[in-house]
Amino acid sequence: MDMDLLIAPIIIFMVIVAPIWLVLHYRSKRQVSQGLTEEEFNQLNGLIAKAEKMSSRIETLEAILDTESPEWRAKHELS
Repeated sequence: MDMDLLIAPIIIFMVIVAPIWLVLHYRSKRQVSQGLTEEEFNQLNGLIAKAEKMSSRIETLEAILDTESPEWRAKHELS
């Protein structure tokens, strides 16, 4: 009797859920293996350029702070 209650959900899972699950799984695997799209590649390059620009600005700001307030690093390392 208990086994009869499990057969229907197992059959439904195997016929409906499992195939959909497998199709979606392998579709996502294929998309990952294809790499970045051209738009994603352009966005990544834009973010890299912005990060480099920000790094340069931070170095400039730190140089200014070192000149105007040499002890600023010691104050911020403690907190």
